[in-house]
Amino acid sequence: MKKKVAVGLSGGVDSSVAALLLKEKGYEVIGVTLKLSSIECNTDIQVCCSPEDVKDAKRVATFLGIEHYVIDWEEIFREKVINYFIEEYKKGKTPNPCSICNREVKTGLLARYVKIVLGADFLATGHYIRKTQIENYPLLKRGIDTKKDQSYFMALVDRDIIPSLMFPLGEMRKEETRKIAKDYKIPVSQKKDSFEICFTAGRSPGEYISENKFFDIKKGKIVHISGKKLGEHKGLPFYTVGQRRGLGIRWKEPLYVLDKDEKNNTLIVGEKEHLLTDKVSARELNIHLPVEKWNVEKLYVQGRYKQKPIKVKDFDIRADKVDIKLEDFHPKFAQGQVLAIYQDDTLLGGGIID
Repeated sequence: MKKKVAVGLSGGVDSSVAALLLKEKGYEVIGVTLKLSSIECNTDIQVCCSPEDVKDAKRVATFLGIEHYVIDWEEIFREKVINYFIEEYKKGKTPNPCSICNREVKTGLLARYVKIVLGADFLATGHYIRKTQIENYPLLKRGIDTKKDQSYFMALVDRDIIPSLMFPLGEMRKEETRKIAKDYKIPVSQKKDSFEICFTAGRSPGEYISENKFFDIKKGKIVHISGKKLGEHKGLPFYTVGQRRGLGIRWKEPLYVLDKDEKNNTLIVGEKEHLLTDKVSARELNIHLPVEKWNVEKLYVQGRYKQKPIKVKDFDIRADKVDIKLEDFHPKFAQGQVLAIYQDDTLLGGGIID
């Protein structure tokens, strides 16, 4: 009997090719598209899960001759992802909504939904991720295409859904995916990738929060770490730790954002040496592989998407929090971002940077 695979059809090239490859391998493939936004796209800004994406996904499903389901989870998305995003910025933090979305909606909830409601054996996506195993533990690892690797966004997903996930593009490079889409004349073969936060329509977090008046953004002081006032910021959500450009202040040396003091509405800046640290902590720790099986000599962390892996010297885990000592000094991590933990290129889990 054929295994049934539900493919998360986003209306983009990657998920479309993933569905094509699975169908060619003989699986019973169905397409599932989430409608998470009512924002209309234009040719310059790609907004994931928009009405246009739903239409594109429908075209692809028709082209491939597979059943297609559209699920309207806009309210769930607003509650689980957008509201989280707003509340974290209100606290002066820099959240990662894509990782939260994968845990709460696109991967976590959808994997359970397609199994229970649609009777699917697996959920497949167009992510550039591979699967592996250490002893009897199914795990995720970086995709072959390191430029497109998306394993970082899976650090928070529950480990119990990993066995039901499939990633047909994990062993491929983006160029190969584009070529397959073109050769098979898939309707969306020329569609651009989406890079922005999916629900802000190309606006920065500060602009999005300000325009929608989610909370009152107030101007405040920019203060050097020495205590000297250097200028005025336009609102803490417009800045993130490590930022150098766009501060609107002058100093004898380049200055970086060191911290955001939400209580006093103050932006603290300083020279690069004050930005460096050899420590990082994360809360709400989510573990894919039991800690006793970790090999500290092969551990790395990643504190944002596209960041190069950083070697770990030692770590200490208490309850759901991990304190990590790094081998060298690196720019400070932004609170609220996701810390992904790897053993070589295998994802062990992660947490929220504290």
